[in-house]
Amino acid sequence: MKIAIAGTGYVGLVTGVCLAEIGHENIVCVDTDEEKVKLMKSGKSPIYEAGLEELMKKNYSIGRIDYTTDYQNAYKDADIIMIAVGTPERKDGSANLDYIKKAAKQIANSVTKDTLVVIKSTVPIGTNADIENYIRKNLKNNVKIEVASNPEFLSQGTAVVDTLNASRIVIGGDSKWAQETLEKVYKPFNKPIVVTNRNSAEMIKYASNDFLALKISFMNDIANLCEIVGANIEDVALGMSYDERIGSKFLKAGIGYGGSCFPKDTKALHWLSTHNGYELKTIKAAIEVNESQKLRLVRKASDLVESFDGMKVAVLGLTFKPGTDDLREAPSITNIEYLIDRGANVIAYDPVGIENTKEIFKNSIKYTTNIDEAIQDAEICFIMTEWNDIVNYDISKYKEKMKKTLIFDGRNCYKIEEMKKAGIEYYSIGR
Repeated sequence: MKIAIAGTGYVGLVTGVCLAEIGHENIVCVDTDEEKVKLMKSGKSPIYEAGLEELMKKNYSIGRIDYTTDYQNAYKDADIIMIAVGTPERKDGSANLDYIKKAAKQIANSVTKDTLVVIKSTVPIGTNADIENYIRKNLKNNVKIEVASNPEFLSQGTAVVDTLNASRIVIGGDSKWAQETLEKVYKPFNKPIVVTNRNSAEMIKYASNDFLALKISFMNDIANLCEIVGANIEDVALGMSYDERIGSKFLKAGIGYGGSCFPKDTKALHWLSTHNGYELKTIKAAIEVNESQKLRLVRKASDLVESFDGMKVAVLGLTFKPGTDDLREAPSITNIEYLIDRGANVIAYDPVGIENTKEIFKNSIKYTTNIDEAIQDAEICFIMTEWNDIVNYDISKYKEKMKKTLIFDGRNCYKIEEMKKAGIEYYSIGR
């Protein structure tokens, strides 16, 4: 089968490369950016993702995958076209489907044979049916078109591993043809396949992401109470993790979730529920807790320092999580804005996220890929991302290099006892 993929972001590019890796031999990834296409053809990935470039080079060299801006040629004789474009958040919290509709219009103008269109993008419930009607109304040729839902469950930083070793594959189709066609595509993965209707598949994606976001916000809420009553959130999480009904994943407290999925998807589902006359109170609470949590440490610091004005402040970690260069909804952004607004001289460390940060802050802060340089003569330090270089950093250097050893750790990277023994004034989350 010829499989064309619209969009070469985290979902589209990783999906295309992994489909080629498991043996599909005619994959075409479509993007509007000619320079990006040239970059991918050269074996370079436009996103920072472990293991991706190796598979790109391997499968491009043996002819299983190609990249193009020529959507008409890519779509016209495709058996399957997967839409994996962005659905960014609108100001009201709803999902922006403009990129989905643009891809759908291109498909309608290009296909010359019966085609299964598959939406991998995260979309509100009912979108697959709407897009199917939209394509059929705009078709230039008399061909059969069906739209199926096939949400992704990858995590940035481990996207390739998550795709090749999926916990499950969800197929939402309203016909046997659509369901069986996608089952053939994913059979080589040898992973559990959940087959359902389109609306249920769309809801599975939102419910899964929002439940994980809810777990994070719940633990952060409990962590804040732990500080007040003298409990340790790490001990609490450990005690909870042995309960199989709860599990050990997503119990780590911190300064909130970020990224391209959880913030957008919680707001989108909350908007959808209220739009339909129902309030998802748990999701609303998760959103509120997360927004408040992002500034918890910097507000605590404000109570301990007279002023940030003119103070050298080190920020360690910029990306929303380790293993990615993505800064979307990263807590570091909110905190740096807070510090700049109060006159701080910020120097930020990150191993891969600096270029994306420069697009936001330009020259209003300093940047470094060296932790020693970041903390040199700093009066205060905020840890925003648990990169291994930060977690494994020699804590004696904080005492040696900082002007004042005042550290606020939003990711609980160090043991309290060790920081105390080193003579460092240290504040973390829920401990």
